[in-house]
Amino acid sequence: MFNELRTVKGMALLRFLAGTIEITAALLMLKLGRVKSAMKINSVLGLIGPLVLFIVSTLGIIGLSQHLSLNKMLIVVIGVLLILIGTR
Repeated sequence: MFNELRTVKGMALLRFLAGTIEITAALLMLKLGRVKSAMKINSVLGLIGPLVLFIVSTLGIIGLSQHLSLNKMLIVVIGVLLILIGTR
């Protein structure tokens, strides 16, 4: 139980950090007030989003590994990979 709670806390912390980065980027876009600058910031966010998805999903998969069969784990991993490929 403790290990599961630690995994959930790690996942939530990463999502909180990602949200903070997103809000900070939006405020920076407003402060700079230029489309060119906003597009540069947006491109950096485009790199961060999939990375956060991958890390949080990896933590979740590790947490689930104790409860799922190998076949089901493989399906989950393939699903995450398909999401990453589909959002390229």
